[in-house]
Amino acid sequence: MTTDILGPSTRVLVVDDQQIVRAGLRTMLDSEADITVVDEAVDGEDAVAKCARLRPDVVLMDVRMPRLNGVEATRRIIAAGTAKAVVIITTFDDEEYLLDSIRAGASGFLLKDAGGDLLATSVRAAMRGDSLIDPAMTRSLLEHRLRAEPAVPTDAGAEARELLAALSDREQEVLAAVARGLSNAAIAAELFLSEATVKTHLSNILVKTQTQSRVQAAVFAYETGFVRPGWLGEA
Repeated sequence: MTTDILGPSTRVLVVDDQQIVRAGLRTMLDSEADITVVDEAVDGEDAVAKCARLRPDVVLMDVRMPRLNGVEATRRIIAAGTAKAVVIITTFDDEEYLLDSIRAGASGFLLKDAGGDLLATSVRAAMRGDSLIDPAMTRSLLEHRLRAEPAVPTDAGAEARELLAALSDREQEVLAAVARGLSNAAIAAELFLSEATVKTHLSNILVKTQTQSRVQAAVFAYETGFVRPGWLGEA
């Protein structure tokens, strides 16, 4: 059990079509003093319905499920505002769903074999409005998908350039660091800023780029060409 307790208990809905996976996730999360699993859902439709009824803080969402997959369920839950955040629980071969889920509003990604500490950390990060991607899935997966996809459509290019032009020099530096997968603490150390200042810059970036999370902002940076696939920097 970790000791990073952040006030009132965070209410979590666990969604997976495999009972053994749900049980494992629930056991790990219920061992945390500040996290409570309020229910389980067996597929996307069940998750949407239970979010409407229970209003959990965070949803841990599988991707490949019968009836309604995790991407569409995430999109409906975020659009309805029936949960504060959705964290995707996935496997390496679910790579094709990574960007789709982020675009649907997911706050982060974890592998199904993530340990209890990382699982709890991701829930706490989502509750704070931050994002976490399992270190094993970070930039290489984003870049792999983006290499296979076309750049920003021509008709969207001008708008994207306008959004980027609205960023200050410092905000562009912070966006580049976010795209490299750096945490707020690492960005603060690299740019000689306080973490509070980094958070302020990040908030401005989300507004100006019309994104909802640091993960979406990172995808925006890649898709617009602001950060090129293959440019990893130093994490």
